Amino acid sequence: MKINFFNETNENTKEYKKWIKAVFKKIKDKKTFNLIFVEDSKIHELNRTYRKVDRVTDVISFALCDDDAVEEELKNELGDVFICIPQAVRQAEEYGHSITREIAFLAVHGYLHLCGYDHMTKEEEEIMFAKQEEILMQAKIERK
Repeated sequence: MKINFFNETNENTKEYKKWIKAVFKKIKDKKTFNLIFVEDSKIHELNRTYRKVDRVTDVISFALCDDDAVEEELKNELGDVFICIPQAVRQAEEYGHSITREIAFLAVHGYLHLCGYDHMTKEEEEIMFAKQEEILMQAKIERK
């Protein structure tokens, strides 16, 4: 798994990158995706523009291509995952666990969306959330 990191915040994301790399090291996949750390204003804009939801959110994923008609040279590129650092900090405090756990969770959640998982129905949610926990547990990142 290859992750291209981009930081569009003033935050030091070195520790987050280290933990995310550790989580994805366990995933034996030759795919690549971009992970972009952003502020509230950027994720709010993305959420409003592409999802028609006028509020800040924690993570948004954009799959490069949702169908099988993908150029051969793009087959291994999944897309982009945007994580809002300030929202992740607020959620970590609210849920009572570390920011590291929250950022890792959001990265895995976004990655699974890029892989085609969703949680629009109860059945889809159970499958996706079980996969999330499996990946996080393999990396020994647990809820506190």
